[in-house]
Amino acid sequence: MSLVLALETSCDETAAAVLEGTSRVLAGVVYSQIEEHAAYGGVVPEVASRSHLEALPSLLEETLTRSGKTLSEMDAFAATTGPGLAPALLVGANAGRGLAAGAGKPFLAINHIEGHLLSPFFGDPEIPPHVALVVSGGHTLLFDVTGFRDYKLLGRTLDDAAGEAFDKVAKLLGLGYPGGAAIERLAAQGDSNKIAFPRGMLESGDLDFSFSGMKTSVRYFLQKGFRPEDLPDICASFQEAVIEVLASKLTSAARKCGRSVATLSGGVSFNARLVERASELLAKHNIQLQVAKPALRTDNALMIAYVAALSLSFDKPMNTKTDISPNFDPLTFPN
Repeated sequence: MSLVLALETSCDETAAAVLEGTSRVLAGVVYSQIEEHAAYGGVVPEVASRSHLEALPSLLEETLTRSGKTLSEMDAFAATTGPGLAPALLVGANAGRGLAAGAGKPFLAINHIEGHLLSPFFGDPEIPPHVALVVSGGHTLLFDVTGFRDYKLLGRTLDDAAGEAFDKVAKLLGLGYPGGAAIERLAAQGDSNKIAFPRGMLESGDLDFSFSGMKTSVRYFLQKGFRPEDLPDICASFQEAVIEVLASKLTSAARKCGRSVATLSGGVSFNARLVERASELLAKHNIQLQVAKPALRTDNALMIAYVAALSLSFDKPMNTKTDISPNFDPLTFPN
């Protein structure tokens, strides 16, 4: 079984992991920069890049210590090369390439979205057919998956990502950053039927998403004036509007593609109400929902190592390019 050391620095988490085969975790370490970016109300690329540079050496040392392995024992090195923040991606990609060159071992460039996409099956040697919703602060993407490296993009957000919409609405409400968790906490105390916020593109007839108008509707509602005690109802109503669109389109996609399994991954899949509602809708059609384990829902290096391990085990071309690709390109995904 191959030993892979992987790095992830696409946004505001610095992460490293060592994986043996596709399932044996020897180490997985994540350093979060949330506190550093909270003061700015969002992620600042230059701050993220500097933090990655400062954290990576000690993080790498800790990862190797926990794994009980040395760099020379690795069979391959991997790093996220996109999509993400360009200055942040450069740190991990250059470090991974340098480590691979120094050890005389292969370097694998891994797509961040593919890491999230496959994370619900972490540890499995094969990827079964399913429909997948990747939903995070930067992306909302719906795929039909036939197997490893056989993906078809079904739909994507035409403007804001779902997680981005949560963060922007939280900022409007004065809840700080990150906003998704703050909205979910307050929503648990509110009435989701209190305010009829629109369900963007719910009846569009396709599998694309739009959340910008939903965010704007909250802003217009707030301009009429509200009381602090209204916050739970506002959060619950907005959250339910977003979740209804996500869960409904995931269910529609699974039915359209004839899949018996659907998955949720990415940071927004932490939202308990999203998991609950998606499970309800899918169950009506005998479709099973599979969600990534909590440690694999936010950015992490284990999912990057998993994709690298699958690449090594399958008879398919490996992506060894070292150039970063900050933007998601559906035409070349996952390479």
